[in-house]
Amino acid sequence: MFISHLLFKLLLLKYTTDPPLLRRTKNLARLDTFENMGYTFKKDMLMDMIKSFLLSLIPIMVALDAPGTLPLFVGMTEGMKKQVRARVIRQSIITAFLVTVGFVLLGRAIFSALGILVEDFMIAGGIVLLIIAVNDVLRAGEKKMPHSREFGVVPLGTPIIAGPATLTTTLVLVGNHGYLPVIVSLIVNLMIAWIIFAQSDRIIKLIGISGSRAFAKVVALILAAFAVKLIRSGMLTFMKG
Repeated sequence: MFISHLLFKLLLLKYTTDPPLLRRTKNLARLDTFENMGYTFKKDMLMDMIKSFLLSLIPIMVALDAPGTLPLFVGMTEGMKKQVRARVIRQSIITAFLVTVGFVLLGRAIFSALGILVEDFMIAGGIVLLIIAVNDVLRAGEKKMPHSREFGVVPLGTPIIAGPATLTTTLVLVGNHGYLPVIVSLIVNLMIAWIIFAQSDRIIKLIGISGSRAFAKVVALILAAFAVKLIRSGMLTFMKG
């Protein structure tokens, strides 16, 4: 017992006084620290990305308003063959994505050249969104539009899907959360819109035209509230500055 205890103390003494061994131990401890810091940094960055994605998802969903556009889509595509309607949906979603992303990229460059701040666009965009939302709440009905070969591009792709509300909301969100979370949120919302339009017949049978229009009014009210939030945030930022 005494011998084993003595050997243990000798080994411990060598462990704490031998310079190469001590350096190796410190390096291992430092490496573990760096690995833990890297893991923490990646975890925090991932959580920030998820948070930005979720904060971008809902406003774009409200602005894009696929359920509210559904009655208009059904009326405009009435009498179309299934294959033609599928092509129109594909055209409209691709067009909406390209127009929105192009507007975001070019819009930021133009704003930088003109010296327009994000807060300026938040206030202006909030006013535009508020007008659109009030118009959506008050309008009595939708007009049926004639078909054309570019029907999926104009007017369905833009300005109906990628309209002022979607463009304004996306550009403001990019200023707050960055490009990647907002573009991913846009893609997810466009995929949801694709599914809604593709299943339009079933959805209309389930909730009816009146139910879809009622839902659109609720969405318009949410859009109005989001517009007021944009105006308030922009004005508060100016006051703080």
